[in-house]
Amino acid sequence: MPMLADPSQKYKPYTPLNLPDRQWPSKVTTTPPVWLSTDLRDGNQALANPMTVPQKTLFFHTLLKCGFKEIEVAYPAASDTDFNFVRGLIEQNQVPDDVWLQVLTPAREDLIKRTVDAVAGSKRAIIHMYNATSCTFREVVFRNSKEETIALAIKHTKIIRQLTEECTAKHGTQFRFEYSPETFSQTEPEFALAVCEAVKEAWGKAGTAFEERIIFNLPATVEIAPPNHFADQVETFCRNISEREKILVSLHPHNDRGQGIAAAELGMLAGADRVEGCLFGNGERTGNVDLVNLALNQYTQGINPGVDFSDIHAVKEIVMQCNDLPIHPRHPYAGDLVFTAFSGSHQDAIKKGFEAQRTRHAKAAAVGEMQYWDIPYLPIDPADLGCTYEAVIRVNAQSGKGGIAYLVQQHLGLDMPRKMQISFYQVIQTIADREAREMTVEDITTAFRSTYHFGGSAYEGRLVLKSFKISAEPTSDLAVDGEEAVDERRQFDGTISVDGVLRVIRGDGNGPLSALLNALRTHLDIDLSLREYSEHAIGEGQNAKAASYVELVIPTANIKDTRSAAASWWGLGVDSDITASGLRAVLSAVNNAIGDRPLPELKLSVGFSAKSGQADIASAILHSLQLELPRRLQASFFEAVQRATRDRGTEEISYSDLITLFRETYGYEVPDREGRFSIQSFKMENLGESGRKELTGEFYINGKLKHIATQGNGSLSAAVAALNDHLDGKVSIREYAEHSIGEGSEVRAASYVELAYEREGVRKFSAWGVASDSDITASGLKAVMRAASNIDLIDRNILNGH
Repeated sequence: MPMLADPSQKYKPYTPLNLPDRQWPSKVTTTPPVWLSTDLRDGNQALANPMTVPQKTLFFHTLLKCGFKEIEVAYPAASDTDFNFVRGLIEQNQVPDDVWLQVLTPAREDLIKRTVDAVAGSKRAIIHMYNATSCTFREVVFRNSKEETIALAIKHTKIIRQLTEECTAKHGTQFRFEYSPETFSQTEPEFALAVCEAVKEAWGKAGTAFEERIIFNLPATVEIAPPNHFADQVETFCRNISEREKILVSLHPHNDRGQGIAAAELGMLAGADRVEGCLFGNGERTGNVDLVNLALNQYTQGINPGVDFSDIHAVKEIVMQCNDLPIHPRHPYAGDLVFTAFSGSHQDAIKKGFEAQRTRHAKAAAVGEMQYWDIPYLPIDPADLGCTYEAVIRVNAQSGKGGIAYLVQQHLGLDMPRKMQISFYQVIQTIADREAREMTVEDITTAFRSTYHFGGSAYEGRLVLKSFKISAEPTSDLAVDGEEAVDERRQFDGTISVDGVLRVIRGDGNGPLSALLNALRTHLDIDLSLREYSEHAIGEGQNAKAASYVELVIPTANIKDTRSAAASWWGLGVDSDITASGLRAVLSAVNNAIGDRPLPELKLSVGFSAKSGQADIASAILHSLQLELPRRLQASFFEAVQRATRDRGTEEISYSDLITLFRETYGYEVPDREGRFSIQSFKMENLGESGRKELTGEFYINGKLKHIATQGNGSLSAAVAALNDHLDGKVSIREYAEHSIGEGSEVRAASYVELAYEREGVRKFSAWGVASDSDITASGLKAVMRAASNIDLIDRNILNGH
């Protein structure tokens, strides 16, 4: 049958109360109510498969962990299972001394007796009796008059008083009494008052102390009116019941209209002291009021609700396990999606909210002010409920750049510039449209790593920075009077992997990044200009790293056209050294720009007109010997190669001849033919707190084996001091460099030393020595000796007139 065109022909609206001076609309909740969980009774009765004793026990202890002090554990007279469960809790001492066990019974003498027997011996118990009071139940279900209904309540209240007093005398159990005029919300207000007044009188011992106050529970057994009407009913009851100070007014809202939360909150404003309900709203039909929702609503208003949901997902898992019922993904506070934004505008607002809050909190902390939570679309901090921010923003085809940037920031610690956000957003949108599904965090971070070649060898691009050195070179421009001197230019000397082949590249620029771009232009025909650069720190203290972001464009003759170029490529670099992070960012962007286009291969053609001859030679040495030559050594060896090719009458030299020439020129892994300068044995020792070193050992100097005992600030300065004791002239270290070769247990140290030499009557000159050893000290000393051999050779040539 279809819905009626005029439902008023079938359904009557509720009858409003005449309460013109109602007070609840202007009230504000400032304290939590007394909470009673009915999960183990009302919630259990609503299950297709009621909980087993182990499930009820698990649930009971979960409620204790959450901080509930009043728990309705059973309807003991309903079944042996419920009765035995209650007895088990008591006899196994599972009930803390400050927790009240509540048990439910209808107004029937035999059932009341079994109910009292169920809690006998417990420390604290609440007997909860009910009988239906609404007109429909009186006339249709029970066929009782008002007088008979009141008499029934009075009679059984007196029975409960007698039985509980006997139980207290015998077992010491402390009792409280709760009465429910069932179907209160459908009962005439004056009759509900009359029944409760009669029950209070029959109980006869209500007092003002908390343990003495009688509990009148007002159930919206079936929700049939809006929550403002329920609040009017509660306020009417609270204003007219006598001896209000001896009463705890309790609420038991159901959710038939989907307004159980509102009814409970307005009912508290209307004067109620206590709320009964279930975790996540389980219960008959549409459920009881959700205590989690109610409590966390108060929490977000700055009120400590007195119950703890710091691990809400653990609680949710136990509830679903015991009830065998799912919790909707959009359920307030607990649903899997309640802290999740897919919409681009929502994501952008959340991202900006977090950024603004960090700044706001820092300012507040500096002046000792409160650091309030205020994030768009997030009325509560998920972290307070044991939730991470991992699922706050999730990405699909409806999402925007802000949400994607937020996830990258949260999971990789990277705060992309706005233009880079737009660029990466297009990458993710392409994937999302193609896949037609939600993009997981792993999808996004993997796409980010792949796009910007970030995160280790698995994501490396065609160009990879292996090592570098940035040095300063004063410009030849002199400062004009009254003007600031021109800054020093920077020189980049580095080793990069180009499609798996190590290459040495060199460049000059106003700074490290422009010097690298110059090197790429010179050696690999990659011509790009820097348009945007930004950086930020990741972490703090000694573990801090720098994240750098660059945007590269193709340069044009007109700088304005370059700045406004439509095509650009972004790159990212992260390193503990800020210069290295910038260089890595440049290569990241360059990798995106070059795609799979061919790059110039390494060709060993070195002649007087070879533009990049020094770097090509250095690349060959790197590839063959794994030696990363310092720039000045590159220049020195280039001169040696030029002399060799000139002497041969050619502008080219073969690869093998080049390597042989290097070994012979610097004595690298070649025995000193004359045995004039070498190490036989040595020992290094620290000289106490001075920090100086003592070098002792057997050294060949000028072809003679000598015992050396000398000191210096380090091993090299000590070796130089020893040389100066046995040479006619004086040597000093002009340059020293080192690096490792290989990895793990096979690693070796490579050392480069340039010695300067001066002697009266002889022009000053210098010479290089190169050595490697598994011990870095030995490597450095060997390099010094090799350099000394070359000094000696040059000196003899000068003396002989060569």
